[in-house]
Amino acid sequence: MLHGSCLCGRIQYQYRGDIDEISMCHCTQCQKGQGTAFVAAAPVATEKLTFVRGQEFLKEYRSSPGKVRAFCAECGSPVYSARDDLPGVRRLRVGTLDTAVEAGRKYHAFVASKARWYEIRDEFPRYQGPST
Repeated sequence: MLHGSCLCGRIQYQYRGDIDEISMCHCTQCQKGQGTAFVAAAPVATEKLTFVRGQEFLKEYRSSPGKVRAFCAECGSPVYSARDDLPGVRRLRVGTLDTAVEAGRKYHAFVASKARWYEIRDEFPRYQGPST
């Protein structure tokens, strides 16, 4: 079982599954939503994700048609995003995990939109995607 929380600790969750994939998304929405060069996110099954504390602090923002981004209303920590067309999946923000994970598959997405000041220095696969 994996455990995670937001910065202030008001939101705490458990995930009864494994993290098999981590994407580093460089699209401009993720840059703005995270306040940094990219977001590290992992797809997780909604039915295996349980909020054990502070669910009342979860605030959802519809950032684009068909997509919400959830964050802590107290400290602002991004927790997950979800798309309407994938109801059984949430994209968990890996930085909120308190349990160490090592995913087998890691990659960069929307590299065409990456921050000019950031240099990718690893050998993970890179997918250009449209510039956003």
